[in-house]
Amino acid sequence: MRGTIERRPSPACEWASRLARFAAVLFITGGLSHRYGLLETVPFFWVLGIVGLLAVVAFGLAIAGFIDVWEHGDKGGRKALAAGLLACVILAPFGLGGWRVFEYPRLIDVTTDTEDPPSFRSLALLRPPTANAIGAIDANAAKLIESSYPDISGRRYAVSPDRVMQAVLAIMAERGWEVVATRGIPQQDSEITIEARAFSRFMRFPADVAVRLTDEDASTFVDLRSASHYAKHDLGDNADRIGRFLTDLDMAMEAGAQ
Repeated sequence: MRGTIERRPSPACEWASRLARFAAVLFITGGLSHRYGLLETVPFFWVLGIVGLLAVVAFGLAIAGFIDVWEHGDKGGRKALAAGLLACVILAPFGLGGWRVFEYPRLIDVTTDTEDPPSFRSLALLRPPTANAIGAIDANAAKLIESSYPDISGRRYAVSPDRVMQAVLAIMAERGWEVVATRGIPQQDSEITIEARAFSRFMRFPADVAVRLTDEDASTFVDLRSASHYAKHDLGDNADRIGRFLTDLDMAMEAGAQ
């Protein structure tokens, strides 16, 4: 009779598969819970930290499993490969976030008017205690905004404030922003400020937005301000939000003028 050598399963491959799958389930569950308001932002940050740690460990165990397969002939190569690939997919958003930390300036509050930014009143009072405090934009932050985002600037439209206000509210509604307060009345006040709660596109991290309309008689000037609730780096989110909003507003005003 011929003897057979039974290959033993690699423990590293087994644990890599388990941890990678658990990290994926936790990432999806936590992300959906946060997106739909079932999980608050601060606990979600802890979930993301755990997910990242599990994915790193799973990737390391996948490498160890490959070594077991190569050197000792253990079983589990396919599991190690699947676990390594899944861990890379999970870690991809973390890698993108790390790249944005170095690519974008360290800001949490961005505005088109650094000298006299639109003010937050209602939203400043509604911020949770764990969120960043809304304060003045100091000289260093103003210089960083101007040098990093030279294309972020206010808009002037040769129409009345009430027409611009209608377009602003329509864009906010389309984006799912929550209008919290409006200060000023068209044709009565020289300035109108609309405060709204906005969210990032994917993870729906909250931010506060103030849109100020200044009546210049023959035209209306629009300034925006966007401030993140959490973290000490917005990863470019606030400037991106302002830029996309102004682009949509430009298109809306052009369509209204035709």
